[in-house]
Amino acid sequence: MANNGFDLARARVLISNDDGINAPGLKVLERVAQAVAREVWVVAPETEQSAVGHSLTRRRPLRIREVAQRRFAVDGTPTDSVLLAVRQIMADNPPDIVFSGVNYGGNLCDDVTYSGTVAAAMEATLLGVPAVAFSLVTDGAAIIHWETAEKWAPEVLGRLCAAGWPAAVVMNVNFPNLPARAVTGIQATSQGGGKAGQGMTASTDPHGEAIYWLGTEAHGERIRAGEDVEAVHRGAISITPLSLDLTDGPTLTALKASLR
Repeated sequence: MANNGFDLARARVLISNDDGINAPGLKVLERVAQAVAREVWVVAPETEQSAVGHSLTRRRPLRIREVAQRRFAVDGTPTDSVLLAVRQIMADNPPDIVFSGVNYGGNLCDDVTYSGTVAAAMEATLLGVPAVAFSLVTDGAAIIHWETAEKWAPEVLGRLCAAGWPAAVVMNVNFPNLPARAVTGIQATSQGGGKAGQGMTASTDPHGEAIYWLGTEAHGERIRAGEDVEAVHRGAISITPLSLDLTDGPTLTALKASLR
């Protein structure tokens, strides 16, 4: 779909996530897809796989469990799920586009490198299928506004698919955890800086041994205009195009010059 528009109404959609086959955000995204697309398939991890990144299971066999028609659970990672969906479950008629999420918790700043939600979309893109990752920036709130993602996702998808995007790019969408009517708009953003939500809390187990919980402290991102976290903090929906090409152009140019 590189640089071209995309007719979502005629698409076969594959949905995956990292929160597992029974996650509420997955059900939200299923309803969204069923409302806007021709055909919807779900292939998601059997259990929660948050923060597993783009990991692939190599040391044991994987199992696929058919939950219902066009709905499958995989006892592996988000990457495993998308790979098996495209190359096995839907091999005879692959998906036209992949949606990942809706994740419980934001995927902003450097968190995208840990995210299984983003990794599922990355795997689809590597397999030649355009993909969008969706997350709801909950920040430990008592009230979770899933309805905001459900209301706004069709408009986000409509705009993205009308415009299209390059083949080696993943679209990363983050919804603010606000009532739908309180959302201030949709904004194209860059990936923010800072190691978000990866704090460490030290404790002891019942035997007195030291233990550590990761990712349990509040976010401490730098807030800069035009970045994903700043847009969400203002109540906007952030859309960040993430490139799968990790090459740093200026450094490559300088390195080539130095090696002549």
